[in-house]
Amino acid sequence: MDYSLAALKLLCGQLKDARGTPSQSALTLGGILFQRVWLQGVLVSNDDEDCLLLDDSTGIVELNLSGDFRQRQWKTGMYVMVVGGYFVRTGDIPVIKVHKIVDLSPFPDREAMWYLEVLEAYKLFYQPLIEEFI
Repeated sequence: MDYSLAALKLLCGQLKDARGTPSQSALTLGGILFQRVWLQGVLVSNDDEDCLLLDDSTGIVELNLSGDFRQRQWKTGMYVMVVGGYFVRTGDIPVIKVHKIVDLSPFPDREAMWYLEVLEAYKLFYQPLIEEFI
């Protein structure tokens, strides 16, 4: 994992536009190289102890938990922040190998603020790079 590449603040629905690169170690979104994403959403399933489903109302991704994250009690309905490696799977929902997950449920304003954060990151950082790429 190349930690010099920023974790992009995205909505789940934006992940469908990510494409592989020849090196296979990174992905590109409109010309922006990345390996990790930063998402927030509601846990909608925890049928499998190692995997959860996250829904941010624009799409669903699978969260692959490892290590200490498996020890926590993750419950359906929790609003969480996730940072992790993004992996495209053909014919299946995308998967995030979780590096960090935090329960934000005690902070009800976080969900409304998240959409503004993603919009701000897009306008300030991603859009100029995408326009330069086109």
